[in-house]
Amino acid sequence: MYSVAIMGATGAVGADLLRTLERRNFPVASIKLLASERSAGKTLNFRGQTHTVELLTHDSFEGVDLVLASAGGSISTEFVPSAVKAGAVVVDNTSAFRMDEGVPLVVPEVNGDAVAGHKGIIANPNCSTIIMLMALAPIHRAAGLKRVVVSTYQAASGAGQAGMEELLEHSRHVLDGTPAPAAEKFAHSLAFNCIPHVDVFLDNGYSREEMKMVHETHKILGDDSIGITVTTVRVPVIRCHSESINIETHRKLSADEARAILAGAAGVEVVDDLARNMYPLATRAAHEEATFVGRIREDDTIANGLNLWVVGDQLLKGAALNTVQIAEILAERGLLAAKAKA
Repeated sequence: MYSVAIMGATGAVGADLLRTLERRNFPVASIKLLASERSAGKTLNFRGQTHTVELLTHDSFEGVDLVLASAGGSISTEFVPSAVKAGAVVVDNTSAFRMDEGVPLVVPEVNGDAVAGHKGIIANPNCSTIIMLMALAPIHRAAGLKRVVVSTYQAASGAGQAGMEELLEHSRHVLDGTPAPAAEKFAHSLAFNCIPHVDVFLDNGYSREEMKMVHETHKILGDDSIGITVTTVRVPVIRCHSESINIETHRKLSADEARAILAGAAGVEVVDDLARNMYPLATRAAHEEATFVGRIREDDTIANGLNLWVVGDQLLKGAALNTVQIAEILAERGLLAAKAKA
C-alpha cells in the first residue's frame, strides 16, 4: 500500500487520475490532494471519503511514496525536485522532463521496461504522441516505420477544464446568435471552427506541439531514423483526440495484416467495418480506456503505405490512465518503496 499525492488534483486530468486510481484499484493507503492557493480548501471524493485539497508547497511530500503530477510544466519544474528529494517517485504528466536525458518517457504497452532506469522521475508523453504510438508501435515492431505523416484533430480537453467550458460557452453564443466573449484558451473561438494552431509556433514553422510528437516518438521507439511530419489542429470536440495517420513501412503490410496486428495489440481496439459504417468516433471513445483504430487501408501511391484513423480519450489514455499504468508497473516491479502503512 502506498501514500499517493496528486499535484493538480482539481484540474480535468486530476479528476480523472482520482477516478482511474479508484477504478483500477491501485493500492492506495493514503492520498494527498495538492493544488494552488486558488483551489486549496476545496473537497474531493475518493473511495467514498471526502478529502480536503491542500496548498502545494515544497514541504508537501514528506512520507509520500508516489506523486502523480499534472499541474503544468512550470509547476512541475519548481516542485518535482522537492518531491524526489523527499524520497517520492514522480510520474509527471507535463512536458517539463520528457526530453531530459535519464528520464524515461513511457507508454506502458510500448516501452514499459524503460521504467527500470528511472532516477525518481518518469515522464508521461504528450497525449497525441501516446494515442498515435498505441497504433504505430505494433506496426513498427512488425514491419519497421520509415515515414509517418499525421494530422491531429484535438479536442478542447487538451486545454483542460477551462478549454472545454470555453467551447461550450462560445457554442451557446453562436447558437443563440449573440456575440461571444474573446477567446482565452485558444487562438480563436473554437465553436464551429477548426484551428491549425496547438501550442506556440517555432522558427521552423511548426508548432511546439507538432515537434513534441516528433521528438517524443523518436525517444520512445528508440529510432531517430523515422521521418515524421505533423500538423496539429484543434477541433470543436469536448474530449477525445482523433488522428489521420499515413505511414510508410520498410516491409510491405497488407491492410488485413495490419488489421490483425492491431487487433492483437494490448490496449487497442479495432473498429473497422465500413459496410456497417463502423469506425472510431470521438463520441464513442470518450471515457473509454482503449485506443480505437479503423479506416485501415493501403496507400496505393507508395509501395509500403498504410492509412489509419486513430481515436483516444485525451484525458484517459492520453493522460490519467497512462500515468496510473506507469505507477502500476512501478508497484508490480518493486520500484516503489512503500512508506505508508495499510
